[in-house]
Amino acid sequence: MKYFYFLLLCLISQVGFAQQWKADDLAICKAERLSAEKTMQFVPNSNTGNYDVNTQSLDLTLDPSVAYIEGVVTTTFTATQNLTSIVFDLAANMQVNGVTNDNNQTLSHTHSGDELIINLNASLTPGQSFTVHVDYEGNPISSGFGSFEQTTHNGRAIISTLSEPYGAKAWWPCKQDLNDKIEELDIYLSVPEYNNFNEENIAVANGLQLSSNSIGNSKRVHFKHNYPIPAYLVAIAVTNYEVINNNYSYNGMNFPLVDYIYPEDVSSVSGSLQVTAPILDLYNDLFGNYPYEDEKYGHAQFTWGGGMEHSTVSFMGSFNRGLIAHEMGHQWFGNKVTCGSWRDVWLNEGFATYLSGLVVEDFDGATDFNYWKEYKVAQITSEPDGAVYMSATDTLNINRIFSSRLSYGKGAMVLHMLRKKLGDTDFYQGLQNYLDDPNLTYGYAYTNDLKDILEQQSGLSLTEFFEDWIYNEGYPSFTANVVQPTANSVTLTLSQTQSHPSVDFFETLLPVRLTGANGEVVDTSVEHTSNNQQFTIPVSFTVVEVELNPEYDVIAKDNLATLSASNATAELFTVYPNPADQNIYFSKVQKPIQSIVIYDLNGRKVITEEGNLAEVNVSRLSPGVYVLKVDFEGGTSLTKKLIKE
Repeated sequence: MKYFYFLLLCLISQVGFAQQWKADDLAICKAERLSAEKTMQFVPNSNTGNYDVNTQSLDLTLDPSVAYIEGVVTTTFTATQNLTSIVFDLAANMQVNGVTNDNNQTLSHTHSGDELIINLNASLTPGQSFTVHVDYEGNPISSGFGSFEQTTHNGRAIISTLSEPYGAKAWWPCKQDLNDKIEELDIYLSVPEYNNFNEENIAVANGLQLSSNSIGNSKRVHFKHNYPIPAYLVAIAVTNYEVINNNYSYNGMNFPLVDYIYPEDVSSVSGSLQVTAPILDLYNDLFGNYPYEDEKYGHAQFTWGGGMEHSTVSFMGSFNRGLIAHEMGHQWFGNKVTCGSWRDVWLNEGFATYLSGLVVEDFDGATDFNYWKEYKVAQITSEPDGAVYMSATDTLNINRIFSSRLSYGKGAMVLHMLRKKLGDTDFYQGLQNYLDDPNLTYGYAYTNDLKDILEQQSGLSLTEFFEDWIYNEGYPSFTANVVQPTANSVTLTLSQTQSHPSVDFFETLLPVRLTGANGEVVDTSVEHTSNNQQFTIPVSFTVVEVELNPEYDVIAKDNLATLSASNATAELFTVYPNPADQNIYFSKVQKPIQSIVIYDLNGRKVITEEGNLAEVNVSRLSPGVYVLKVDFEGGTSLTKKLIKE
């Protein structure tokens, strides 16, 4: 009975977990996908590739009740080519009032399309630095889920930003493309000190808050971020937040945890936030110290449906554990090391998704992690095509960039398969090497950078793996014919088909589970390199069941293992059809049946039959999933999942 209740609990949990993970996926992808729906005409600007940004200072004035921004953005840059002008990305609807240099000399400019072109009145050679000040204002374009959003919560006004992938230019003059990072960032926000309800307005931005000074009815708040940051991760928010301050100490680190929460939600959110520190502990152990340990980590609530991993402060539409884990994971994968093109976005999203799965594994155990993988595999294989790595045209399709199935789910499961292929030691050490590589850390990475580093760590060639699973499309379906010619061995003949013609064969480390009549289990893996490949597996029991990919460690679908009777006894019984509509039938029954009980997923007995039966009528059952328990004479019991159509 213990095994049955365990199975029943697993089936119930599986349904619930799948629903929760689906909701989490939708929440995580929603804000990131919808934030850019009005900016998809952006093409990486080749005219911004001739300089490196050193420092930027955003000195901005805004009121959370008004969809408007004005201020001065100061940029110090270094020429990488001979140049007499510089180009920033800035949306055409924004107004540029003037541009000056450090000597307060006016610099001529043109603002055409989404390009701000500034004449420097000087000729720079590579290595020379220069500073420009851009005075601008306007109502940033917003689509309702745009890069700059003015809305309300509980009747209180809020302004917040979310610029991934192409939205930063909508609200400030910047270098939008993924070819440079701002080395040092200052953000000054001048806002009304109080809202119309006489509640204090609280400003949020990347980095540490250094000061807050009242000036009449306004206040000016200064944030400083001393780590390299791409333009799309720069973020601001202003509303009547309640600030929750805590301190994080672990393994020699000590930094503030700062959460900015709507006052009306503090009581409901506070409990959810308690998971932040334990997840930080896990990630610090696996991937090295939190990348911004000299500053802060925390969350700022905003009104959109998902989350966004702005450096040092994730903007959150909800606070379930999966979303907290995902956005925190980005601080390592996506923020410290950023995808070098949107074709490589899985290096951000696939990693963050897998890290949220590692939280399930560590906090909840192997069984729940198996359910998490099962859901991901089902999601990925719901369609026969799709690669992790994107084509160039894909990067102009916001739904493809933030595809839950491919960039998130398949990217995550490919990482899990790499973990199984390399083993935990080389996998985790390889990822730390990736994060700490001097050519990548606080910079940009491409898919082949990850491949090269994992190969160096493991000594394995991963060319075939990356070609099959990352650059090309689809997944395999495995078929195994299994016989037990002797009491001490099983012979498995394995073949596969592919869901998409871009891959002619998936060379795969395939897990196989052999189960005996008395519950004995052998778990092994076979390296599948050709069709009709034979493997001999030693056993010490009579095998009655063979499972391929039993814990969903491989992206595969419609796997079939057929166990043929030979010198060994076949499984105790089979039941068909399953799914069933009217009757179920029992065949290959090896021991007399004593009773048959069918349970629903609430544990209620819905059908009970006594005696050595050959069939049971299930027509009165409602469509759904049930558990069939068969008791044999002699005390043996077996359970199977039964689906009623």
